[in-house]
Amino acid sequence: MATVLEPPTTMTSSRASQRLQQRMAAVRLSFTWLGVRKTLTAEQKAQAAETFGAQDSFLTAGKKLLDTSHQAFKDVTAVRGQIQSYVKNVSLPYPEPGIRLVRQDQLTAFTDQLALYRNQLAEAVAELDGQYHELQSAARRRLGTLYNASDYPSSLLGLFSVEWDFPAVEPPEYLRQISPELYEQEQARVVARFEEAVRLAEEAFTGELAKLIGHLADRISGGSDGKPKVFRDTAVTNLHEFFERFRTLSVRSDADLERLVDQAQLLLQGVEPQTLRENQSSRQQLARQLSAVQGTLEGLLVDRPRRNLIRPARGGEVST
Repeated sequence: MATVLEPPTTMTSSRASQRLQQRMAAVRLSFTWLGVRKTLTAEQKAQAAETFGAQDSFLTAGKKLLDTSHQAFKDVTAVRGQIQSYVKNVSLPYPEPGIRLVRQDQLTAFTDQLALYRNQLAEAVAELDGQYHELQSAARRRLGTLYNASDYPSSLLGLFSVEWDFPAVEPPEYLRQISPELYEQEQARVVARFEEAVRLAEEAFTGELAKLIGHLADRISGGSDGKPKVFRDTAVTNLHEFFERFRTLSVRSDADLERLVDQAQLLLQGVEPQTLRENQSSRQQLARQLSAVQGTLEGLLVDRPRRNLIRPARGGEVST
């Protein structure tokens, strides 16, 4: 069973942001990734422009160095996608580029999982490097005179990697001694950032739930011929996973959202995909109920920006 950040009662935005600030850690993920596209030289671009009777200053041209559809390359890319998906699923957004918020009590499990992914990435890169000569030979054939051996490193090892760190989002303590006024300004800025993080979390959860419910409702509502549409089990299981993640990460600041999550979870309690396929009456009833929830969720998405525009944030700023 997931551990929640707060009991079922919802909190004010200010209190929710304080709780978020106390219980979450900022994490930043970064990738080292070999670029596989390169702009043509001025001479090559001029030659290409001449072919089409165009001015080279109005032409953009480039070449692809490696076949990214090769299975070994796709395997490397797949690990990156798994890492990004994992981080998104166990964290909340933060209003600074590249930074997410992870629960402090889950940091050990978080870093352990990232270490496993890093090892998987290294293994996939080693496999890709073993087929690098084949990829280069294919590029030489396909690029013709555009092929340039100097575009290619001697090895791919070390050119694909993932790293992470935990940047400080609080003002440094020494600033309090140097300039108390500046320290207070920075504190107010951090508070405003966490209030914005609460809004971003609410918006992300609302949008995701509306999308998942809308997809399931569409799949089970039936086509124009009255027959049920084909749907995968994931249309149901993805919602159950959402409920679990919401209970784990929710900042519990939006009573309307909490109520709709509870309502959707109750509607899907004990529902099995095969049952929906076999029971037309249950399928149609659930489709109607889910569509009603989806409509309310979409209304929240429309109304939320207006409500936040008029909510003053600390430090004299206005949340948007």
